[in-house]
Amino acid sequence: MGLTRLLALVRKEFLALFRDPKSRMILIAPPLLQLLVFSYAATLEVRNIDVLVLDRDAGRWGAELISRIEASPQFRSVRHTDDPAELAEAIDRERVIAAIEIGPDFSRAIEAGATADLAVILDGRRSNASQIVASYISSIAAGLAADTPAGKQLAPMHVQTVTRNWFNPNLDFTWFMVPGLVASIAMLVGLLVTALSIARERELGTFDQLMVSPLRTHEILTGKVIPPILIGFFHITLFVLASVYIFGIPLRGSLLALYGAAFFYLVSLIGVGLFVSALAATQQQAILGAFLFLVPAMLLSGLATPIANMPGWLQILTYADPLRYFLVIVRGVFLKDIPIAEIIAQTVPLALIACVTLPVAGWLFRSRLE
Repeated sequence: MGLTRLLALVRKEFLALFRDPKSRMILIAPPLLQLLVFSYAATLEVRNIDVLVLDRDAGRWGAELISRIEASPQFRSVRHTDDPAELAEAIDRERVIAAIEIGPDFSRAIEAGATADLAVILDGRRSNASQIVASYISSIAAGLAADTPAGKQLAPMHVQTVTRNWFNPNLDFTWFMVPGLVASIAMLVGLLVTALSIARERELGTFDQLMVSPLRTHEILTGKVIPPILIGFFHITLFVLASVYIFGIPLRGSLLALYGAAFFYLVSLIGVGLFVSALAATQQQAILGAFLFLVPAMLLSGLATPIANMPGWLQILTYADPLRYFLVIVRGVFLKDIPIAEIIAQTVPLALIACVTLPVAGWLFRSRLE
């Protein structure tokens, strides 16, 4: 009899979600759109770089350096000037991100294998992009120095370094970003669906009817948990297919292990969503409460910036973030066939978070009934 009541409640939850055409579109179209847009827009790569060059050198190597910068695919335009004051003005007005000044003895020094005079002024307001641009220019200058007669004579004296990038040999940024988006967008959808659940009941006036039904409190909570889990699995499946067949990202690990970890990930998020939903009186409050959790969870997860770069006291807060652990699992399953032992090690904290959030949400739900 309990199972029959539970299935009836689950059916009711799905009907409430899918009866409205707008709700159906919200559950399917926006997550896919977010995956496609964020995969191309959310990138730390720096392209279409504009630079300004002041060439004081009359030799061939100064001109060769400029031509190599112009030929680099990362640079969009290389403007020239004879006025040193224009370098500072271009940076100040954000017309360029870098200004390069080639010294008058640049060719002579580089021919002799001496230190060449090359100054690069960067826009520190865009600190991350400036560092990457400086790396591009330094790499081009180093390649130029190695191709000079002096550089070729010195080359045998140096150790030759051969670089190989494991797990992402071409350093394709989508291989790093898309698996992270699989986890983060699944969190967004799962949390919102759960957070709106009880708040929607209150707004529609069906909450009191639910309370006087034969359903017990734990059955109501279970009925609220099952639909978001199934919807979360649907979205994860959709995202995995898109990652493999649209973005061409390899799936090297165990798909079964990924879904096993995803269950605990979704349950931990649903506990947070039920907690927010029990506190909220309206759907608007539920959405605001969900985003109050989502934004810090995204920032603390290591999705865009490494957790190791954060202050020590802030790193402690990341241990309560479910996305932190599932990101390791998703990226590991996609890119490097992560061992099952490591998946279990990352899943245990998710299970612990679920063991805390679900009972707290249940206690709060019961206290609101009294």
